[in-house]
Amino acid sequence: MATPAPNPPTIRAVENLAWKLRRRQIVGSRATALETLLVLRQVISKSKFSNMEQLVTIIRGVGRRLVEAQPKEHSVGNTVRKVLHHIREEYHTATQGTAVTATTGFSISKFVLLGQPRKQTAPPKTENKGTLKENDPDDPDSFARGLKPVLMEAIQDVLDELETVYDNVSKNALNHIHSDEIILTLGMSKTVEHFLISAAHHRNYTVMVLETAPSYGGRDMAQALSAAGISTFLVPDSSLYGLMSRVNKVILGAHAILANGGMFAITGSLLAATAAHAHCTPVVVCAGQFKLTPLWNLYHEYGALDFGDPSQVLGFEEGSLVDKVDVVNPFYDYVQSNLIDAFITNDGDHPPSSIYRLIKETYDDEDNEL
Repeated sequence: MATPAPNPPTIRAVENLAWKLRRRQIVGSRATALETLLVLRQVISKSKFSNMEQLVTIIRGVGRRLVEAQPKEHSVGNTVRKVLHHIREEYHTATQGTAVTATTGFSISKFVLLGQPRKQTAPPKTENKGTLKENDPDDPDSFARGLKPVLMEAIQDVLDELETVYDNVSKNALNHIHSDEIILTLGMSKTVEHFLISAAHHRNYTVMVLETAPSYGGRDMAQALSAAGISTFLVPDSSLYGLMSRVNKVILGAHAILANGGMFAITGSLLAATAAHAHCTPVVVCAGQFKLTPLWNLYHEYGALDFGDPSQVLGFEEGSLVDKVDVVNPFYDYVQSNLIDAFITNDGDHPPSSIYRLIKETYDDEDNEL
């Protein structure tokens, strides 16, 4: 049976988001994930399908279109994969009466959460089990009509998780930050900002923020932390290694967490993590689980091949130098897993070695390639 084509309003919504992603009018992992989820909700609510295969094909097509528009925003593909995972779970629950997640197999995240009873257990959803009929010739829309309500509820759960990710990551701040410590961070990360401010309600500590040239996002971070009453010092990037001997902990944000436990993070993160490794200073990363990406950085040892305007590094007024050198301005560094001690997520704390297991629990293997 042929896959029904999305209706014109849905196509316009997808193309509008793809255009914004391509022109970088929407940037940042959380912002792109939220926009992607809203578009997917609209696509599912307005699409016509008579079986599970057609629905998955529609979602995969939308995901492919958005990922092709901006392949460097990994949270777009992650959101599509997570929605597909929830769709299959709800389908199995509605047709067989048993959710996929009801298995009693070993789970790293469940094992970690045994000692962290902070996550609220969602009440069981009420579905009509075993009432869905695919490819019904008498009523082709019966399958979609029966499945869409539970899919909307599942998407709302994912949306709630994205909207509360800062608070859920920050709940664990007191276990990692102690009084009179000196914390080093860099760039402007909303997750790290909320994490540090949450700990400041109960601890007195000092934060050193690197300027993070050429974007100078560290200035915004230092201003936000200072406004929250935290003792904050804005320091130049060149003083990183000299200050590291006095630092108790390095806290970084992440753009994407890869399957091998490494991550893409703002430029300068690799230098900070390497200096911390030389001084045996722990490095922890604050990030929501929506940044988990089933991808590997096999060919580019230090970067993400995503570059900004080189004139921010070397202006065109330096004409004698511009003609003689190649200037690159990478957006992100690739930080290897051996330089990271722990990931602090909205679902607990995890070492880099368990990231691949979390990814297998969060996404389905057939969705690794959209």
